[in-house]
Amino acid sequence: MLPEAERLSASREIYGRTILRHDIEPFDEHPFCFEAMLYAVPEMGFVSGAVSPIRAVRTAEHIDSEDIVLTICLTGGRVVRQRGREATVVAGEAVLTTSADPVAVAVHSTSRMIVLRIPLATLRPSLVDLDACLVRPIPRGTEALRLLTSYAEVVEDTSALAMPELRGLLVAHFHDLVSMSIGATRDAAEIARGRGVRAARLRAIKAYILENLSRGDLSIGAVASQHGISARYVRMLFDGEGATYSDFVLDNRLARAHRMLRDPRYVGHTISAMAFECGFGDLSYFNRAFRRRFGATPTDVRQAVCQTVRLDDCSA
Repeated sequence: MLPEAERLSASREIYGRTILRHDIEPFDEHPFCFEAMLYAVPEMGFVSGAVSPIRAVRTAEHIDSEDIVLTICLTGGRVVRQRGREATVVAGEAVLTTSADPVAVAVHSTSRMIVLRIPLATLRPSLVDLDACLVRPIPRGTEALRLLTSYAEVVEDTSALAMPELRGLLVAHFHDLVSMSIGATRDAAEIARGRGVRAARLRAIKAYILENLSRGDLSIGAVASQHGISARYVRMLFDGEGATYSDFVLDNRLARAHRMLRDPRYVGHTISAMAFECGFGDLSYFNRAFRRRFGATPTDVRQAVCQTVRLDDCSA
């Protein structure tokens, strides 16, 4: 939203504080545009956003740290050159660089990306061979990268990094997932599977459930199959939070139905239609579960809304 004349300098400054310092120049035929969410928190920098076609160059004059930088390309792509190596990275892939060396990046089309900066000293003990991973595309099919990407998107959507009480735990999870993506030692991988990977899987599963609540076939087996794991493992993930898969699905379906019933925009919908839209195939079961959860029937909630609108607009 800045005036065009101020965009480049502001982007260099803000991105430099969060990830790394470098010069940015747009390709001649493209006006510069950078829209992103940026967080600079202890032990990590986080960026999620989109950038127009640019050239970015980090020279020896810009070097002020020894961190690792992982860039995940969500759309578009980039060509990265560092340490005499060159990597072409396409959508779904990622690339690792170091802030301790000059680097040149060319982004040829508007691209969405997630970028993570982590102090090398923090992550080095967890890695098998850092040098072998630098400026090498990490394939899109890598399971750890897929989990890292989905975890980052959920964290961004919920603005969880803005919550001081969660930051330490989230950063530890990101460290685990980054180390797994680029090659963790056996001990580090074992820790990550019990901490960061577990958390990322559960967040991804919950996000998938919330996106598909209206499906009547949203069974634990179907969800497990979608994520390439067993139904038993899904149960274990929820057990770790003192919850169950069934309770999570039911609670969120009921909460959605309650919101719909209280929303004047739905006064023309029947209660049964809303129940089916929330994934309930049995209206009697929906009514019983709703009353246990809210201490009132769906009709009671609907009638309270009808007091503020024309009664003949409401459907039973």
